[in-house]
Amino acid sequence: MERRLAAIVCADVAGYSRMMGTDEAGTHATFKAHRAAIYPIILNHGGRLVKNTGDGFLLEFPSIVGAIEAAIAMQMLMAERNHHLPADRMMQFRMGIHMGDVMADEDEVFGDDVNIAVRLESVAAPGGIAVSGKAYGEAGKRLSVPLVDAGPHRFKNIEEPVSVWTWEAAGAEARNRETKDPANLPAQYRTAIVGVLPFANLSESADEYFSDGLTEDLIHALSLQSFYRVLSRNSTFSFKGKNVSTRIIAREIDASYLIQGSVRRAGGKIRVTADLIAPENGEQLWTGRYDRDIGDLFAMQDEITTSLSAAIAAEIYRAEASAPPRPSSDLTAWDRFLKGLSYYYLQTKADFETSIGLFKEAIALDPTLSIARAYLATLMVQGVQFGWIKSTGEFWTTAMGLAESSVRLDPRSSFAFQILSYLHAAEGHYEAAMDAANRAVGLNPYDMGARGVLGMNHLVTGDHRQAIELFSMAAQRGNSDPRYQWAALNAFSHYLLGQYDASLSWAREQLYLNPNHLQALAIRAAALAQLGRAEEATNATDVLISNYPSFTVERHLRNMYWKVPADLAHYRDGLEKAGIPSTKLTLVESSPKLAVDS
Repeated sequence: MERRLAAIVCADVAGYSRMMGTDEAGTHATFKAHRAAIYPIILNHGGRLVKNTGDGFLLEFPSIVGAIEAAIAMQMLMAERNHHLPADRMMQFRMGIHMGDVMADEDEVFGDDVNIAVRLESVAAPGGIAVSGKAYGEAGKRLSVPLVDAGPHRFKNIEEPVSVWTWEAAGAEARNRETKDPANLPAQYRTAIVGVLPFANLSESADEYFSDGLTEDLIHALSLQSFYRVLSRNSTFSFKGKNVSTRIIAREIDASYLIQGSVRRAGGKIRVTADLIAPENGEQLWTGRYDRDIGDLFAMQDEITTSLSAAIAAEIYRAEASAPPRPSSDLTAWDRFLKGLSYYYLQTKADFETSIGLFKEAIALDPTLSIARAYLATLMVQGVQFGWIKSTGEFWTTAMGLAESSVRLDPRSSFAFQILSYLHAAEGHYEAAMDAANRAVGLNPYDMGARGVLGMNHLVTGDHRQAIELFSMAAQRGNSDPRYQWAALNAFSHYLLGQYDASLSWAREQLYLNPNHLQALAIRAAALAQLGRAEEATNATDVLISNYPSFTVERHLRNMYWKVPADLAHYRDGLEKAGIPSTKLTLVESSPKLAVDS
């Protein structure tokens, strides 16, 4: 028998005996299915299953941080799996976590510290975790989510009181209320509800599996967004093959938007069409068609799913932003956020400023509104890039604070991790930036914003070919969302590989979207200079300086936290060849020029 330091997680199902009394076989099958779903999370965090306990299980981890993060991830997954179930069918785990010296005999573990984990499980809320003070103190600031101090507790057969820290999934109470009575939800949680109807198979019946599989993949991909709710497969597949109007379907399943489509296969090719519909008035908000060679069937299905989810998600954002507002006397934080979103999509300086003001109002009304914080941080960064906001140290501190709090408030939001990663990368925090980017991709592999931010990380660390691949993928599949404007960054990566023509093309693309984009104006001048097009480079420099009179090479580069010194030297060389002043220059009044003038 050996002794070792370990982190122990003990879990059981709240109300398991009651559920077994109602439906023994069904409850046992459901428990096994949930346990199988969370098992990869245990392995991904370095844990092992010590034993099953009938209505629960005991886990061992080498790291207390890994144990707590795994428990939180498991509870988040369980919350998603329970999301659309009636209250009497929801299965919620309670988890207790402790660390200490354990005795190991073959595959079993014993000792007082195991007993403490078992006792802690009893004080955890259904769907939540309870962590001992000892374990919490060791994990400390390395946790990605905050825990709440629940004070000291006394447990049977444990001599000393145990301090307890707890965590519950954000919005768990709201989700429980929703299951019972959706109409009683607070207004700020009444977000859009999306139903994906089974895609019609227009080919032979043998191809039915593909249309059904594509529908299920799309439901999964869209459900990874935190902006709206997606109904489960069971909610929509009951309408398969039935001639029922979308308006009636939407009312039966309480959907704000419906997605319907078809799949047609001919030889080695396949065509997928999809429509996004506002069912109450029958308006077709978006339609798309995808023609592909079958080739690797699964790879092709995944590629179509990614393209569909990226396009549809952006259109739902737009539709929600343009929805008629409530009367001004009844504006909630969510209403102000949506109103701010509507101004943001107009993409002018005045509308940008209005949008920022509305997002700030939304946060003041509801400081827990994570998405408003993520958007406000995004707008601040874009405002600097567009030349509409002055970049200062205080500005970046504020933006970083918004991104960090957004992640803290909604640790399942890929978008929140994206803006956090972007800001870390922009400030040269390479490891933190890459970690946040990988979290963003992990939370939603179908979100092109996450792929683009991952590209930003490769740009600042010098892996430009990988950056170009990711930027290009993001631009190709998610180009209708104004949050993601990858053209300027793609221009930098091409430039740093010496691909100046491609860099110039991407810079022009960005300037077409926004003629005052500072980075695009600068990289365009540098690329032209490196191509030996001296006159055009001079004209490009004139446009840059007329829009940003205080712009100098030194001032610009001191905000570039690139890891590879040769990249900075390469960029400096192009800027100086373009005739951009190295240091502060004497200002001469001139009227601003537009990028299209040169």
